[in-house]
Amino acid sequence: MKPNDFSDARILVTGGAGFIGSALVWALNRRGGDNIVVSDILGSDEKWRNLAPLRFADYVEAADLLPRLQSGALGKFDLVLHLGACSATTEKNATYLIKNNYEFTRDLAAWSLANKARFVYASSAATYGDGSAGMDDDDTLLDTLRPLNMYGYSKHLFDLHARRAGFLNKICGLKYFNVYGPNEDHKGEMRSLVHKSFAQVHKEGVIRLFKSYRKEYQDGEQKRDFLYVKDCVAMTLHLAATPRANGLFNIGSGHARTWIDLSHAVFTALKKKPVIKFIEMPEVIRDKYQYFTQANLLRLRGAGYAAPVTSLENAVHDYVRKYLVPDKRLDPAVE
Repeated sequence: MKPNDFSDARILVTGGAGFIGSALVWALNRRGGDNIVVSDILGSDEKWRNLAPLRFADYVEAADLLPRLQSGALGKFDLVLHLGACSATTEKNATYLIKNNYEFTRDLAAWSLANKARFVYASSAATYGDGSAGMDDDDTLLDTLRPLNMYGYSKHLFDLHARRAGFLNKICGLKYFNVYGPNEDHKGEMRSLVHKSFAQVHKEGVIRLFKSYRKEYQDGEQKRDFLYVKDCVAMTLHLAATPRANGLFNIGSGHARTWIDLSHAVFTALKKKPVIKFIEMPEVIRDKYQYFTQANLLRLRGAGYAAPVTSLENAVHDYVRKYLVPDKRLDPAVE
């Protein structure tokens, strides 16, 4: 496999109907890859619309995936891109998160290693908690991290398992920061602020942001590392195609920007005058809220990823004008 040519690879993408998963299938299609098996839980939402423009060989519901892999019914894969997970930071069912995010990942990683498939999985920047222990993707620092919610802990638990089991020198774990872009509309409250703001501006001409509850941050000045999904999948596929790139990698822009910056980019893309209102943050998330995230990209750059990251302003403009305004999905046939 090469970062820009996946034509000879047989690939499994879990969570392949979801946001980043479907964007990965799109990116693989654009790089010649279509011998792809997609696995997900389609349920009753609109995720299926993400799959409609994409090219892939087969689809398997997530509940059937491991039994079919373990029986040999699905054959061999060169690459497993494991994006399937519950990504709701407000999910309180710890048993569900452990089974879905930790145990499934553990078993799929074990199968991949036993069957000589390259295994790349989604961890999360949520594992860093409030950031007081830093946001360095050095696995020797894992024991210092304290996630703020059960979602982050379920991801952290597998990172710890992979290190303890000696997997991290054979597999690649990606700590995704705040990714936004096309194909995310099914995510409900977990959609990016860009998507939510687009609807607010169209309906009311205003964007609502949470007030700050820490004196060192003014309202709207909370900072996050925002990453456009097109950059996200380019980084992911570069690492997937780089055999020496094992261990944990931050996947972000490397720059922290404020929620106000993001809001202004949305207004500019819509050619609207900025109107921002600050609202109370729900109490249930106040003590679990990340006020600052910023990816250290030294390991990613050290693994040979040299492409520049799209600026927040340019990425938001692309997202709003090409996808949100016309209500389009990522489609390899048209871009």
